[in-house]
Amino acid sequence: MSEGEAAPAPRTPALHCLVTGATGYIGGRLVPELLDAGHRVRCLARTPEKLRDHPWAGRAEAVRGDVTDAGSVAAALRGIDVAYYLVHALNTGSGFEETDRRAARIFAEQARAAGVRRIVYLGGLTPDGVPERELSPHLRSRAEVARILLEAGVPVTVLRAAVIIGSGSASFEMLRYLTERLPVMVTPSWVSTRIQPIAVRDVLRYLVGSALMPDDVHRAFDIGGPDIMTYRDMMRGFAEVAGLPHRLILPVPMLTPRLSSHWIGLVTPVPRALARPLAESLRYEVVCREHDIARYVPDGPGVPLTFGRALQLALQRVQDADVTTRWSSASLPGAPSDPLPTDPDWAGGSLYTDRRGLTMDASPEALWRIIEGIGGENGWYSFPLAWAVRGWLDRLAGGVGLRRGRRDAERLRVGDSLDFWRVEAIEPGRLLRLRAEMRLPGLAWLEMSVDRDGQGRTRYRQRALFHPRGLLGHAYWWSVAPFHSLVFGGMARNIAGAADRASRAGRQPAATGR
Repeated sequence: MSEGEAAPAPRTPALHCLVTGATGYIGGRLVPELLDAGHRVRCLARTPEKLRDHPWAGRAEAVRGDVTDAGSVAAALRGIDVAYYLVHALNTGSGFEETDRRAARIFAEQARAAGVRRIVYLGGLTPDGVPERELSPHLRSRAEVARILLEAGVPVTVLRAAVIIGSGSASFEMLRYLTERLPVMVTPSWVSTRIQPIAVRDVLRYLVGSALMPDDVHRAFDIGGPDIMTYRDMMRGFAEVAGLPHRLILPVPMLTPRLSSHWIGLVTPVPRALARPLAESLRYEVVCREHDIARYVPDGPGVPLTFGRALQLALQRVQDADVTTRWSSASLPGAPSDPLPTDPDWAGGSLYTDRRGLTMDASPEALWRIIEGIGGENGWYSFPLAWAVRGWLDRLAGGVGLRRGRRDAERLRVGDSLDFWRVEAIEPGRLLRLRAEMRLPGLAWLEMSVDRDGQGRTRYRQRALFHPRGLLGHAYWWSVAPFHSLVFGGMARNIAGAADRASRAGRQPAATGR
């Protein structure tokens, strides 16, 4: 059984389930599990197009909406038996707690009005004996959302988990990169805090099983794996499972959560905006106080998974390039969602464009393989130093930088993160459009396309678009414009050259740099 799949369960009465957050890490894995359990699934997403390329897309219904919009929530909940609430507004700004609060209230009210039989919410495990007001904003908001949903007037199951271990999870990526890259670590004092991690497969098993809880069950459950350990133990455990030498870990008390988030952001692909709430949460001892969930979703032999086994499965998925969702699957908080400036519904304004085009002897198929394989470890077929510098500047500004990489080394789908870009549109064999998620004074896109000219030769087209925001945006464009010939021109030439070589060799070559 794969690392991200729930344990098989006997066939049960089919329910109609709504999954919010289906474009995210957990939601994207939960949908196929519910389908395989025999349930009907409807997904609520702000951008349903992001679900189009998932293997299960044809088996589930996708509707457009937002949990902060009562009308779209009401429509999505119509005819639903079980509603999964898997969204949060983490780091959308200083007001994220109010956004979470408002969204939870809307969802609770509309679920009650629609006659939903059960709400299932995946929240955070909170420390015992710590008043809610003293928790980190992240944990405090999770606890408040749970309380609001429990007051909805319909049966609610709240699952409270600490660190989730699975390929592509933010917690796993943070643990993996810290351990792999730093044989000697000067670490924050929270590495000595006790934690009860849980495998993503067990989280999915509990989520699926919660749909069938009796109507009189209305409460929160702590969920965790069988191991209680410190973060230091987790790093050393990772090194052992991954076959790495023993890691020397030196805790120091002066690394605050803020400094920790900078440290994590520099060493791992997890951006500072996400690293900070993770670091803040690790300050507290988060250990399950009960395991009552087993009364309703029974454990079996070897279930829940041990920490070591969860790591083995996650690492195997990474090595096999079979990571179905990643922490970056959900759109970066605050990322733009405006239409492309050339779309009919664009509001207008200044627009700068850099266009490139080349004709080549390579086949369209060879060119498309190069285009779809761009980014991540494959690089950007351009001036490597320029891309590296831009990535570091983005990270220093609190952005994602280049380290998010790719979910899959060869294939892309709408919604995939790709370094500091996100796949906005893909037409296999013809078009790839990326939307920038780096820190910019405006909106930016990079588009690559394949077609043929009048003589039947393969033609590569490339355009970069920038919609500036204010005077700073205009100044930014003109400050980098002198480098476009080197960066974008070099990219076009190198992509065309790589396609020609691949076409002649009958295979795809390695990339030529970031």
